[in-house]
Amino acid sequence: MSRVEVFENPIDAVSDIADGSTVLCGGFGGAGYPSNLIQALAARRVRELTVVANNAGHAPLFEYGGVRKVVCSYPLGPTSKAFLEVLEKGDAELELEPQGTLVERIRAGGAGLGGFLTQVGIGSELADGKRTIEVDSKTYLICTPIQGQFALIKAWKADRFGNLIYRHAARNFNPVMATAAKTVIAEVTEIVDGCLDPGSVHTPGVFVDRMVEVKS
Repeated sequence: MSRVEVFENPIDAVSDIADGSTVLCGGFGGAGYPSNLIQALAARRVRELTVVANNAGHAPLFEYGGVRKVVCSYPLGPTSKAFLEVLEKGDAELELEPQGTLVERIRAGGAGLGGFLTQVGIGSELADGKRTIEVDSKTYLICTPIQGQFALIKAWKADRFGNLIYRHAARNFNPVMATAAKTVIAEVTEIVDGCLDPGSVHTPGVFVDRMVEVKS
């Protein structure tokens, strides 16, 4: 079992995220949201990003025009003002997905599946431009998988091997996003000595590439 690379600060942890990258961002509102990694990415002024997340509350990235496209299920929250401003100006694109569909697309990407079928959205604007298929006289949308070059996630505890535990509701999108990106960067509150109890681990270290400890 190899140890995961641990960085001294968030800036160094995200130093190779390039313009045009697709970034999966964990969190549900503030729970499990990697705010320090997002701030570090914004400080680097990376541009043309595609951000995949539950909501569009990544204000530091929108304030300087770093995001080209958002794929999310909830773009109208109290922290989404910066995104709505750039969206109204036509400076960013929104791909809206029902929450369950969004999670399943990410899960499919992490599992190496070619997609899945769902009836959610049939007959609504959510189906516009999407392919359909007939199965047993029922119409389904064909939903493609989502993968990213990077995933930014937040955990509560970690060991040096990258095994992660999330605290309460912070578990949300983080575990599935950790499976669907080429490089997974975890912001953690505490890196413990030794090994975490295997029965308590939510994300195995095999999915994690980098960690940065940020006390919060």
